[in-house]
Amino acid sequence: MSTSLAPARDRAPSAQADFPPAARRARTVALGAFVALVVLGMAWEFWLAPLRPGGSWLALKVLPLVLGIPGLRAWRLRSYQAWSMGILIYLCEGLVRATSDTGLSAHLAALETVLALIAFAALLLHVRARRHAAPPPT
Repeated sequence: MSTSLAPARDRAPSAQADFPPAARRARTVALGAFVALVVLGMAWEFWLAPLRPGGSWLALKVLPLVLGIPGLRAWRLRSYQAWSMGILIYLCEGLVRATSDTGLSAHLAALETVLALIAFAALLLHVRARRHAAPPPT
């Protein structure tokens, strides 16, 4: 008898090999995009093109991404599902700033948009691969 309250399909299997190859690849891409977004956000707001000289509080926008990484690393399906919606905030911010900012900031915003799109696609592919590999509910 399982002591966990989470449904069996939501818990991570004991070994990474239990996942379909498509889910493993999508997880790697999603984690890479999340880390790249964190690095980009920090560099952008502190050094490359901050809103104010010396950096800005807008760098805190990466905090939710940092807090989301452990759930993705732990293979939590609910984290992938939730972040498939949450990553759209970063996509929207990138689109707005790419069209409204000028210079280096506009280019960084375009990069943020691309990374958010990559993360979004990887999150959806991961969830899809897991759902297709899961046994039907009883």
